[in-house]
Amino acid sequence: MRFRQYKFKFYLNARHGIYKNGVMGETHPHTWEIVINVVKGRDETVKFHHLEHRVEEFLSAYQDKTLNDVPPFDMINPTLENICEYFKEELTKILNRNGWIFLMMEISESPSMSYVVSLIDDSYTEEMQTINSITDRILKDIKENDETK
Repeated sequence: MRFRQYKFKFYLNARHGIYKNGVMGETHPHTWEIVINVVKGRDETVKFHHLEHRVEEFLSAYQDKTLNDVPPFDMINPTLENICEYFKEELTKILNRNGWIFLMMEISESPSMSYVVSLIDDSYTEEMQTINSITDRILKDIKENDETK
């Protein structure tokens, strides 16, 4: 095995109100559980506290806030799905800069319901059957993106 997969959990206390038909509903609190699945090279030294610190630093902008008042959710509806998609984009950047590869994220606003975003979508399904092939593809994509900059 060339890579190791890890799962991290973070918690975010924040409020939000959802817009429906142009009207904002009641603002209410959640303790959001954010679970990220990531990959790191097997031979690399894993410094968990560095990654945890970077993610917590990112989340601190939203901690104990009303999301509707904090960019980008002051401009986009802070639904569970929109929050998850935005956090995935931003956390992927943080992960990549720190030598980690994003695989999947799950955000729950209650114990009974979560929204999941994953790197493994329909476009990858046939081509990538194992974690090694997924990771190889991600590393290739990252390298190609770096070379085009």
